[in-house]
Amino acid sequence: MRAMRKTGAVEPDEHEEAQGAVTSEEGGIPVAPGADRYPALDLANSAVALPGGQVLDLLGTPAAATRWLVDHGLAPAEAELRETCAAQLRSLREQIRALVSSRVDGHPAPGSALNGLNDALTRAPAVSLLNWDATRGLHRALSHPTTRIVERALATLAADAADLLTGSDADRLTACGSPPCNRYLLRHGRRHWCSTRCGDRARAARAYARRTGTGTGTGTGTGEN
Repeated sequence: MRAMRKTGAVEPDEHEEAQGAVTSEEGGIPVAPGADRYPALDLANSAVALPGGQVLDLLGTPAAATRWLVDHGLAPAEAELRETCAAQLRSLREQIRALVSSRVDGHPAPGSALNGLNDALTRAPAVSLLNWDATRGLHRALSHPTTRIVERALATLAADAADLLTGSDADRLTACGSPPCNRYLLRHGRRHWCSTRCGDRARAARAYARRTGTGTGTGTGTGEN
């Protein structure tokens, strides 16, 4: 479902190399562990908090949102989203983030996020319809009109999010332990950060805390893998 992104300037760590690390074109941000398997997790991570109070929003414009869908195999290359559609995609992102956050923190799932995701699930047919043509005869196939590209994408991403949140990988969901990063990942071993960049920043913060005796090092205290 998901297309591999172009490799940027950030060097992957050992785990990322083993998993076939991929990197976004914008800003050289490596994809968080697990987001290459779950497009919904990559969607949740598509507004990246950066040091200095900056935010890199990969859905910030209709053109950027279109590129994101095309890169993930959810829209044809010739698609052109308008702002209304891009806003719907950003809204689903926030709903998925709220559900992932509640799962990670052990809190009840927000009703508004549940309703939003369930609404997206109904945007495209979930049952294969019966069709006929001269070549194939009678056959079943999902109906995805070209005029409903966004509805199909929203339904696909919502279904992927539901699978992630209810499947065996849900227990591995965690937040990156290197502020200000706001991304989520699937934990491997003790690792609690989403990239080499965040891991280096967390280790540097802990080292600084030890040197200065402040005891306020960044990170979870785990995740050296």
